[in-house]
Amino acid sequence: MQRARTRPLLQQLVLVSSRRRLHHLHQDARSVGIIGAPFSKGQPRVGVDRGPDLIRAAGLVRKMQEQGCVVKDYGNLTFEELASDEPVGSVKFARAVGSANRRLSEAVQAVKREGHTSVMLGGDHSLAIGSIHGHAAAVGELSVVWVDAHADINTPLTTPTGNMHGQPVSHLLHELRSKIPVLPNFSWLKSCVHAKDLVYIGLRDVDPEEHYILKLLGVKVFSMTQVDRLGVARVMEETCDFLSGRVKKPIHLSYDIDAIDPSVTPATGTPVVGGLTYREGIYISEHLSQTGLLSGVDMVEVNPLRGHTEQEVQSTTRTAVDLLLACFGRLREGTHQPHYCLPEA
Repeated sequence: MQRARTRPLLQQLVLVSSRRRLHHLHQDARSVGIIGAPFSKGQPRVGVDRGPDLIRAAGLVRKMQEQGCVVKDYGNLTFEELASDEPVGSVKFARAVGSANRRLSEAVQAVKREGHTSVMLGGDHSLAIGSIHGHAAAVGELSVVWVDAHADINTPLTTPTGNMHGQPVSHLLHELRSKIPVLPNFSWLKSCVHAKDLVYIGLRDVDPEEHYILKLLGVKVFSMTQVDRLGVARVMEETCDFLSGRVKKPIHLSYDIDAIDPSVTPATGTPVVGGLTYREGIYISEHLSQTGLLSGVDMVEVNPLRGHTEQEVQSTTRTAVDLLLACFGRLREGTHQPHYCLPEA
């Protein structure tokens, strides 16, 4: 008789504990720390450093608050101006990129220590080095979802342009550490992501050397051909199944606005036709939000000087804001709260 009464009590205790963990996940997911990183030296086109303020001016903080987020805006980082930054081999502005990313890594670590989901507003995509490094330094091993027209996995030895915004992934991967030469202002950086924890979505402009690296490392890639064939819902199901097939790790979403088709987001430095539709881009953010594991987000490469009209700039900026809002629970149905997965015991 006593055992029969104890079992429901244990079930109740487990249920209460699960609800508490669910509540904790929900709170963390809705507590947002924003860092602006107005940095452009990872690529040659002026204007991308204006991205953070442009995204804010489009109402990001207010709209996040309206959908129930607690938001702390840490403002924009300031970066050291270097008197001399000559190329190192073929790599351009290595000193500036290394210094800026160290500053960003420290800032992201501070945001994570205060319990927020970090949101880094770029700036160019070389900033993912510091954003992801700081995230991993604060919370441990990560899964990374890289949404981009480009793989950004050239090394300093394979890069055809020397631009650092085409190389950040190679600096982060354990498997490529031996392929990265010593660069000034990069001694602080330690690799922090495993190839098995990386998924690409939206690729359609990949260098031959990058194709080789991706295949060699067995990285999970959903190119635009696969998005077209499978549909974005299937792509996201397979992405999350792949990443959570072992241990569920916090997810870092690194979103380059050029992943979206330039008919929607033309104000960016390296647009490539045939990209994700607005709806597909939003769906990716929505789906990752619903996992309850999204812990850090980058939004990069919004460049108002690359838009030919004010309408093009506004379309690009509004889309960036909408992609971020979808990361934090906004669903297009408007009436449903996201489903958060309980962590494993």
